[in-house]
Amino acid sequence: MAKHHGTQALKGLGAHCKRGHQSTREDRFGRLFPDLAPAYVPADVLAALGRVGGPMDGGKKPNRTKTVPVGHVFFGQFVDHDITLDLTSSLGAVAEEGLPNFRTPTLDLDCVYGAGPDDAPFMYVQGGAFGGAKLLTGADVDPGNVAVANDLLRSVNGRAIIGDHRNDENRIVSQLQLAMIKFHNDICDKINAATGAEGHDLYEEARREVTWHYQWGVVNDFLVAMCGDAVVWDILSCGRKFYCPVEPFIPVEFSVAAYRFGHSMAPMRLQVQDGSKQFELFGSALGEGFSAVPNQDAIVDWRELMFFPDRAGAQRAEKMDTKLAADLLDLPFITSGESSLATRNLLRGNSFLLPGGDKVAEVMGRDEAEIDKVRHTVEKMSKGRIREGVPLWLYILAEAAEVGREGHNGKFEKGEGLGPVGARIVAEVLIGLLEEDPRSYLGANRNWVADEKYDSIGKILVSTNSSIF
Repeated sequence: MAKHHGTQALKGLGAHCKRGHQSTREDRFGRLFPDLAPAYVPADVLAALGRVGGPMDGGKKPNRTKTVPVGHVFFGQFVDHDITLDLTSSLGAVAEEGLPNFRTPTLDLDCVYGAGPDDAPFMYVQGGAFGGAKLLTGADVDPGNVAVANDLLRSVNGRAIIGDHRNDENRIVSQLQLAMIKFHNDICDKINAATGAEGHDLYEEARREVTWHYQWGVVNDFLVAMCGDAVVWDILSCGRKFYCPVEPFIPVEFSVAAYRFGHSMAPMRLQVQDGSKQFELFGSALGEGFSAVPNQDAIVDWRELMFFPDRAGAQRAEKMDTKLAADLLDLPFITSGESSLATRNLLRGNSFLLPGGDKVAEVMGRDEAEIDKVRHTVEKMSKGRIREGVPLWLYILAEAAEVGREGHNGKFEKGEGLGPVGARIVAEVLIGLLEEDPRSYLGANRNWVADEKYDSIGKILVSTNSSIF
């Protein structure tokens, strides 16, 4: 059975990130709040929250945001694959101290570039000016076949030959991976035409330019949409308050709770081309994963999923709240064990000894009335079985619904993005990873500004759209 994002039956049990543990090694997960006691909620209570027909069941009717394109939800998944890979934890045991992260905690697009042209030459063009510089795609195999030409490079068994196999687990993230590869190749063309650079020098310069534009989009587009410009600009202008590592690491409060906000924003159905029918998120066209593009209908036109100046009608994400699409509460590709993504997330919080979201909010200095408002929402959902020590992931979703995303005008928009606690965790970690990386634009040249043609994720992705659109 294929292993899908967030649902792997992971090997290796252990006890990780116990109270008082604070990782300083970049290849380990660590904690933002090591002095906070872990919260605990009985598994049956968590299962009742996440079951089909339960309080977290959003049903099949759309309830969309006004301001967040649905493509950002899948871009968030792409970013996650760029910075984290947990191969050793389990829902059935307390996670071990020092849990390894098998991804570098830097937004360096190693999920696209892999080990580079020297160590992974099979991913790159060989010979000529672009040898060791451009990445291969399906267009290099069969340019006359529309489906193949608009797909990733694949081996004879159909598996994608890419830097991170997880970026082929559904059609949207697979097409996003392809778009980033094509963006790199387009930048190679631009640099070669302007400077004559070839081979290794061309690869290095193109990778830097592509990576910095991607990082710019993470900060100025993705984080602003999901966290609100108020918190983003507060962090950039006044500094981080909670994520201040000796060496960069991924906090479990981020990876196990806060950054799973996108699960509440995923829709039941997607339209990927103008005028085409909608596809089930987990249907054969989009959701089965780890397979080739079947036909032209499954190719993504990014103007349908991302905001772009000449197309205002992009599909919006579902509201960020305590509801998940019904299909996510009974994942069709899980044939044994817990099949509700909501329950899995809640159980994982227990396993990782996460502190209660209300306790994190208190440490962050949030107003008691605000905290009580969120607590009351969860207490009502759980029929009084959760009053304090609210699971961090659930607190962040309830906070998004009851408080909402803060804009630069000081106003909060419920359901449009992360509330104060969730936004602070997500934005501080991602900005912190960039500021602590001497190769990133925030770590190397804080005066760098993105090219206007590529200064948002939507512009980057749309710039690579196939000519069939």
